[in-house]
Amino acid sequence: MPKHRLTDADAIEAGIRIARAQQAVGSLTLSIWANCFIGLTTVAILWSQNPARSLVVWFCGLVVLNMMRLLMWRSIHSRDLPRIDPELTLRILAAAAGLVGCIWAVAPFLETTLLGAAAHAYIIFIIGGLCCGAIVQSPASSNIAIAFCTPPMLSAIASLLWTGTTVNIIVALDVALLMAMMVRSSRRSQAAFVESHRARLAAMSLADSLSTANTEIRKSNEQLEILASHDPLTGLGNRTAFNRGLTQILQQNGDAGWPVALLVIDLDRFKLINDTMGHSAGDIVLTTFASRLSMLKDPSDLAVRLGGDEFAVVVQGPLAEERAQALALKILDAGAQTVPIQGRSVTSGASVGLAVFPEHGITQEDIFASADIALYAAKEQGRRCVCIFNPEIKRQLDRQRLIEMALENAIAAGEIRVLFQPQVNLLDGSVIGFEALIRWNHPEVGPIPPPEIVRAAKALHVSDKLTLHVATAAADLARQLPDLGMHGVPVAINVSPCEFSAYLLSQNLLEVVTAAGIQPSQIEIEITEEAILDTVTAGTELARLEQAGFRLAVDDFGMGHSSLAYIVGLRIDRLKIDRSFITGIAASRENQALVAALVGMGRALAIDIVVEGVETAEDAEVLRMLGCRFAQGYLYAMPMPPEVLLAWITGQRQPDQPPVSLA
Repeated sequence: MPKHRLTDADAIEAGIRIARAQQAVGSLTLSIWANCFIGLTTVAILWSQNPARSLVVWFCGLVVLNMMRLLMWRSIHSRDLPRIDPELTLRILAAAAGLVGCIWAVAPFLETTLLGAAAHAYIIFIIGGLCCGAIVQSPASSNIAIAFCTPPMLSAIASLLWTGTTVNIIVALDVALLMAMMVRSSRRSQAAFVESHRARLAAMSLADSLSTANTEIRKSNEQLEILASHDPLTGLGNRTAFNRGLTQILQQNGDAGWPVALLVIDLDRFKLINDTMGHSAGDIVLTTFASRLSMLKDPSDLAVRLGGDEFAVVVQGPLAEERAQALALKILDAGAQTVPIQGRSVTSGASVGLAVFPEHGITQEDIFASADIALYAAKEQGRRCVCIFNPEIKRQLDRQRLIEMALENAIAAGEIRVLFQPQVNLLDGSVIGFEALIRWNHPEVGPIPPPEIVRAAKALHVSDKLTLHVATAAADLARQLPDLGMHGVPVAINVSPCEFSAYLLSQNLLEVVTAAGIQPSQIEIEITEEAILDTVTAGTELARLEQAGFRLAVDDFGMGHSSLAYIVGLRIDRLKIDRSFITGIAASRENQALVAALVGMGRALAIDIVVEGVETAEDAEVLRMLGCRFAQGYLYAMPMPPEVLLAWITGQRQPDQPPVSLA
């Protein structure tokens, strides 16, 4: 059978039953002694009128029965039966009361043959009084009172009717009416008792519920306070505790004239661990580092987990900066220690940024921003190091922030200019291609180098928009070249390695050339050597570009770790030798040997070699002697906007004019 939960109503009803039983048991001893005393006085009065043996027998029976009730009371009380089984208790008491009532029912017939009408009236009076007293003594259980009253009252009525006189018959009717009133009063007394106890128990239940609710609310508030100020995973304070604590610490130490040092810590390689080994492994790394951090810090230091894999420690006191620097070095050592996970020893590492109040900021926001900037610099310096804030780092970050804020709008507004630099044949000066280059003159920052533009686009995830902007300009130039007699001359655009995994580059470029009405072979895609090595993502996209008909070139060749087999497999059209090997090559035997080897390799693989950064005639002559056929650099032409470039091309085609150089 299923077990049912006890409701509040059930509990109240159970409490009422217990209260009725306890009240009945509590009044039993008084009823017993009162019953015996009244029986004794009644027998004494009757005895004084006419001593009779029947009186003694009757009284002895009354006393014996009441003594049995007294023993029953002791047994019930010792066993705590009213609480254990209140219904059984009430039934036992009612049965015992009925037996005593039966003894008193004999009384009206004891004296009828002895004393006459006066004694009979006295007995009737005593029985009526006893019954009224029983009702008064048993307000909790009408059954007990009625069980006691019914036998003697019926006996009294019967004895009155037995005489047959008119007066006695009338008195019998009065006694019957009195009996009915007693029964009704007893029932009402019980109902009043029940209702009063129900109200009292309901009030107590409500009070208990309110007390329990208040206790639960207090516990919940305490738990919420803990949750609101502590990180559930590591047990350290959370960002809320950090904000509140840092504000208080800055105020207290500022009033005392003491410095406050803030360490902001970031775990290195945490994302890699999380991604490759699962979040449970990441949690182990976080909790282990938090435990080590708690052991390293002083009790007065505030250590928190700001979120993710970022932690912070606030160090206060007269020697706050010195203690913070020493703690930072210990944190680096703790981060470098291995963490056993899944039977493996995993190392994460940590980077730390340090800022000091009031030197690096006077408000909570300023000091945190300074420490965060220092942390960024620590990561830029190669991670696993401590960096202390300085204004130059902030200046660089402010510059980067300005660039990133304006970049997307600058692309949309055409403020990112696309210039084109010709690539020429070293033997006859004829143009063999163009490279698209970007320029941006920021209204606040000033001229921004192309690598910074590319990095900002990557950070903002707008590399596709930047490439689309450049590719559209390149396709527009490629569309006009055949009209100028330059058939088969490609226009090259540079593509960052990150773009191969960020979006479908080949699809976007196909849409551009289709809209311009040109062939894919008129566009050359320049990639770096890192992209060639990424055979999973970049390799697939490069194969799509090749299949679509785009020309492929490797930019800055010689600076990376290209796989020659992969270059051959991709059918690379051109290799561009980085300018670092070309500038000043006339005076460098090592660079001459390297370039000669690369040129020989290109011939063997049937791949065109283009040298970048040719700026002097001496370098150009050496390159021709080394077998280089194609070059690009300021010696031949600077990057030009499309309208200037078209004029330059037209000037190159005039037979009576020498090649134009903007160098």
